[in-house]
Amino acid sequence: MDTKLLGEELKKLGFTFFSGVPCSFLKSLINYAINECDYVAAANEGDAVAIASGAYIGGKKSVVLMQNSGLTNAISPLTSLTYPFRIPLLGFVSLRGEPGIPDEPQHELMGRITTQMLDVMGVEWQYLSKDLEEAQNQLIQANEHIARRRSFFFVVKKGTFDKEPLKKLQTSIHLNQIRQHGHADHQMPTRYDALAAINSMKDDHTVQLATTGKTGRELYEIEDAPNNLYMVGSMGCIGSLGLGLALSQPGKDIVVIDGDGSLLMRMGSLATNGYYHPSNMIHILLDNNAHESTGGQSTVSHNVDFIDIAASSGYTKSIHVHSLEELKASLQEWKANRELTFLYLKISKYSKDQLARPHVKPHEVKERLQRFIHNSSLKGKEAGDS
Repeated sequence: MDTKLLGEELKKLGFTFFSGVPCSFLKSLINYAINECDYVAAANEGDAVAIASGAYIGGKKSVVLMQNSGLTNAISPLTSLTYPFRIPLLGFVSLRGEPGIPDEPQHELMGRITTQMLDVMGVEWQYLSKDLEEAQNQLIQANEHIARRRSFFFVVKKGTFDKEPLKKLQTSIHLNQIRQHGHADHQMPTRYDALAAINSMKDDHTVQLATTGKTGRELYEIEDAPNNLYMVGSMGCIGSLGLGLALSQPGKDIVVIDGDGSLLMRMGSLATNGYYHPSNMIHILLDNNAHESTGGQSTVSHNVDFIDIAASSGYTKSIHVHSLEELKASLQEWKANRELTFLYLKISKYSKDQLARPHVKPHEVKERLQRFIHNSSLKGKEAGDS
């Protein structure tokens, strides 16, 4: 079918933000998204789901595109991010390895089980028709389903889209300007005290995103605020969620609070963040060299130079801070200058005893954050008008 006409139907329904990983079956739709919409090329399919989720929280109706082999990579955020937070995404997943059609051997099993996987995850789906008029009706049905806050995926067979040439190349380069390594004098605060310091710096334009586990639980205990989001599951996805939110809400200050075990799981996200380079995002890594939320097993973070990795990935500033005072000063400087920044702080393995869990449900956390973003934007507009 005519790819551009289908893309225009998507835009009419409000779908203007796309993220994904290429597949030959989807290349024309991806090219259209790059040419005509906001498209973020993710390092992997799970990151794409998290990026699109962040954009949805920021007010964008979002689309994810992936090969069915990558659907396996997206299982974690599809089951533990979009489902509990009730974040509805429109998805297009290719059907490589369709039974009866010759394909590469790695697609044989996935070709048989793609739709079964969507069924098991509770994701509504349909085969996308190759007839444009029928596909338009399918999009309307999908949009109605998404309005009920549940994701909807189209399974795309070979030869569905006609050719759409790529007109706009993504070639921007962002270079690190400030790189500060650590020294031996570490304050080694607790995570609780570090979070309290971060929280003390927020204002009416700040959104705080805390990674899964004790980081989110401790931030909740410090102050349960409408501009906080406590990640559950989807480990490693907080930076990508922050990217999507920062790109969709450039007027907000997005504070991403990460852990070493979490970031190690999806370090490719650093390259994506550095490339798309939202100046309104700061990425704070609290490193205790442990998977503390699950028993204190050691990570390999002691063998990783996160400062160099973030700098090489395109973060404008990549800074090792050694104390709560340096942490707060760096946050203040970022708020003043608004440049994509990575902060690294070593913390102790200590965590608070009898730590509470959030009593508010994930989808309620998301909904009140959306209200915060909407209301603060209205206040900003009113202030500008006056």
